[in-house]
Amino acid sequence: MNDQAGRVLVVDDDETVRDVVRRYLELAGFTVDMAGDGAEGLAKFAACEPDLVVLDVMMPGINGLEVCRRLRQAGQVPIVMLTALGEEENRIAGLQLGADDYVTKPFSPKELSLRVASVLRRARMPRPAPAAAELADGDLRLQMNARTATLGGRELPLTTREFDLLAFFLAHPGVAYSRADLLEKVWGWDFGDQSTVTVHVRRLREKIERDPAKPARVATVWGVGYRYDRVQP
Repeated sequence: MNDQAGRVLVVDDDETVRDVVRRYLELAGFTVDMAGDGAEGLAKFAACEPDLVVLDVMMPGINGLEVCRRLRQAGQVPIVMLTALGEEENRIAGLQLGADDYVTKPFSPKELSLRVASVLRRARMPRPAPAAAELADGDLRLQMNARTATLGGRELPLTTREFDLLAFFLAHPGVAYSRADLLEKVWGWDFGDQSTVTVHVRRLREKIERDPAKPARVATVWGVGYRYDRVQP
């Protein structure tokens, strides 16, 4: 198998799901390793050093969220999580832990394969040099080279996606963007689940807004999407 497309580790306790995902990923040119639970997944990750991990949330023993947490402690390998319909809390928790995307079961194997390719392509893109070393809005400051954010002098625990989204907003204040626009401009995707953006905006508001229910910075533009409003000096 030609592994130029990349090596993917699939961690799921459902053998049928693993087999279907493997076949579609291999058809797309990926080399695929598989694991049936969290413990095996962590061992396989250390052994095969994959380019991306497809990770089920609900597994016996070490569940997917704990595996995601441990993988993030080890580095920045892209992670696509599989969640069941209705498991919004798990999707939010996965994104908060640093997962790059999620796919809801039941899912189209072809869509998952396309999503994996998109996430991996984005992860491989060289980061452009920031136009400014610092982006700021009042007491909110982003150090672009260090990739740190502070609010009132206190460091914010932002995930990679949250940082990228906030940096984009700060660089383009006063402009309304649709969720599809943000998927393309921040995530680098020309397709995908737009609710991913909704979840990240919600998490971002919880970290930068005085009252997330009445946001002063990240405004909802009804019928369009979101707009960043600078705070008054």
